[in-house]
Amino acid sequence: MLSCLPYIGLKVAWMAGSRLGIPDDSALLDGGTALRVANGATVLMDSAVIVLALLLTRPWGKRVPGWLLVLPMWVASGLLLPIMTAFPVQMAARLLGGGAGRPVGEGSSEPFLDPWVFGVVYGGFIVQGLALGTLFALYARERWGHLWQGRLRDLPESPTAPALRATAVAAALAALLPGVTHLLWVAGSTAGLDAGRAADRSSDFYVLEAVSLLFVVVTAVGVLLLAFRRTGRLSLRLPLVLAWVGSAEMACWGGWLSVAGLMGAGEAADRPTTVTTVTYAVQMLAGALVVTLGAYFFAERAAASALPPAENGATGACAPDSGSRVS
Repeated sequence: MLSCLPYIGLKVAWMAGSRLGIPDDSALLDGGTALRVANGATVLMDSAVIVLALLLTRPWGKRVPGWLLVLPMWVASGLLLPIMTAFPVQMAARLLGGGAGRPVGEGSSEPFLDPWVFGVVYGGFIVQGLALGTLFALYARERWGHLWQGRLRDLPESPTAPALRATAVAAALAALLPGVTHLLWVAGSTAGLDAGRAADRSSDFYVLEAVSLLFVVVTAVGVLLLAFRRTGRLSLRLPLVLAWVGSAEMACWGGWLSVAGLMGAGEAADRPTTVTTVTYAVQMLAGALVVTLGAYFFAERAAASALPPAENGATGACAPDSGSRVS
């Protein structure tokens, strides 16, 4: 909760008219009402992290419907994971002599914010992600841990397996477009980039694109392992974690960059190109397909675990530990 305060404090100060951390010639000074609304929305988003922390640690958090907790956690994962992954690598690249640039995708040579702001804000985000992820892992293990026990080979054959496999293949195929696009950008191609972004590429740009490519690969691997189960000795947790983090990053970060690109579009040279728009749209679609598959997978597991022992055994499902309850 404390790690949220620097970001919320800065945003509230800017909404009140403060120029703390904003250079004299920053484009933020011309944001007007639209920027204040955007700042207000992001304050609400970071305040939601405080609510999630309370849900995960207070007794009444166990009575909240599962979807009301899991969905915001998935969104928070998708927005925080790229920062947690890319920002330390960007800092390391600078220390090793990489090109200068703004962290986490802010690719412009014009002054935007004072350098210390990024360290304070993104440092807070990293602490938020680590703390929130730890709390959620402990909470989920206690409330739903029986749903991911065992190995892939322990999963029973399901009547919905063909549909799940078809969805997994569709998600993996959809991930090809953003995967190839991020790979081209990592390799130095400017295809599909607007003129401003192409001109302002730095080590930060390449790190962020490499991280985006990594999450695309993670998503495809996780969902295909879960659907086809060829590696029977593998723990069920691994593909579930891969599918969770990958789908969250693809859908939520892709959506965030789409909105940020549209809001920041001013000059024609800085407007998102058709390739960029389509890439992020397909990226969001692939992430949504994966999380939909995951929702059906857990619903089926929960239904099987709720069956009486005799009927549960007859279906071949893995019974939960004695005394466990689905809620």
